Amino acid sequence: MPERASWRALGTSAHVLVEGGNLATARAAVAGLLDDVDRTYSRFRPDSELSQLNGGAGRWTTLSPLLTLAIASALRAARLTGGLVDPTVGRAMRLIGYDDDFAHVAREAGPLELRLEPVPGWRALEFDEAARSLRLPREVEIDLGSTGKALAADIAAETALEASGARGVLVSLGGDIATAGAAPAGGWRILVTDDSNAAPDGDGEVIALRGGAIATSSRTVRRWTRGGVALHHLVDPRTSLPAATPWQSVSVIAASCVDANVAATAAMIGGEERLGWLTELGLAARLVRADGAIERVAGWPLPAAA
Repeated sequence: MPERASWRALGTSAHVLVEGGNLATARAAVAGLLDDVDRTYSRFRPDSELSQLNGGAGRWTTLSPLLTLAIASALRAARLTGGLVDPTVGRAMRLIGYDDDFAHVAREAGPLELRLEPVPGWRALEFDEAARSLRLPREVEIDLGSTGKALAADIAAETALEASGARGVLVSLGGDIATAGAAPAGGWRILVTDDSNAAPDGDGEVIALRGGAIATSSRTVRRWTRGGVALHHLVDPRTSLPAATPWQSVSVIAASCVDANVAATAAMIGGEERLGWLTELGLAARLVRADGAIERVAGWPLPAAA
C-alpha cells in the first residue's frame, strides 16, 4: 500500500504517494521544488520572476533555467493547439478579476469592464531558448496557468522518485497528476472528478493508472461572480473572455502531465470540434457535459473495481 503525504502549495492541494520508498524524503523534495516554482512563475507574487518579467515588457530579459523551461512548454502548447492554449492571456485574466490567489478572488464583488478582443498571441513573444532570453511586447502579460502546474507535477514526480529511492511515485497538484517509476500492483487508483479539492473517497469515477499522467480541466471550481456576471478561469484567447464551452470538465490521460493538461484545456475551450481531435491523437479522454452526460473517447479506461 503506497504511503501518502498531503499539504497545501501553489494555492491548491498537493499529494505525494510513494510505493516502496522514503515518504519523508519524497515530500521534502517536492516541497522544495514547489517553493522554487512559486518564486519563479507565480502570477500572484509581486516578487516572482514572472511578475518581474511582466513588469519589464519591452526589453530583453535573461531567464532562469526553470522559467525558460516553463516558457518553452507554454509556447509548445500554443503551437500544438493552434493558439487555444496561449500564455499571453495574462492581461485578460487580470481584467476578468483573476488577479490574486483564488481564495481572495472569490470574495471580491465589484463590477468589471469586460473586453471582447483576441489576446496578443504567442507569436508576439520573442524567445531565444538557447540564450534563455525573452522580450515581451509592451502591454503583454504572461500567464502559465494552463501548463505551469502540470509541468511542476511532472518535475516533482521525477524529483521525488530520485530522492526517495522508491519503486514508484505519484504527485498530484490540484488534480494534475504525474507518475514516475513503477505503479503498484493493479495501478494507481485515481478519483476522476470535477472538483480538484475532493477527498480521495469523494464522488466521481475511480480508474487505475499504470503509468503516465492525467489532468482535468474544469469550469466548476474556479468560478466567481463580479457585478452580477458569472465568470470562470478558462479564458478563450480568441475573445479574452471566459470560454463558452459545452463541457463542465475534461479529463485526459497522456504520457506527461503537461500534455494531458494542454489537451484537456484545449478541449474545454475548443468545444465539440475537439472530440475528433482527441480521438485522432489517441488521447483517452472523459468529457462531462453541463447536464452531467459523459462522453468517453479513445479508450478511456473502465472504472476500477472496488
